[in-house]
Amino acid sequence: MAIEDDDRPRKKISHEIGQDLSLLSVEELDQRIALLMSEIERLRQAAAKKRASKDAANSLFKS
Repeated sequence: MAIEDDDRPRKKISHEIGQDLSLLSVEELDQRIALLMSEIERLRQAAAKKRASKDAANSLFKS
């Protein structure tokens, strides 16, 4: 019984900073760009929440 490619679990897309990109297709590069852009947005949101908490704490203790 042959296993078709569509039935196999797909490898999760990941990216390592500085890795060789020469073996990736244009589609794979586009997927990596989308992945990294969503991660950048997640990091920006986390930083904004932490900044807001820090600012709130600073304003509380300045009084």
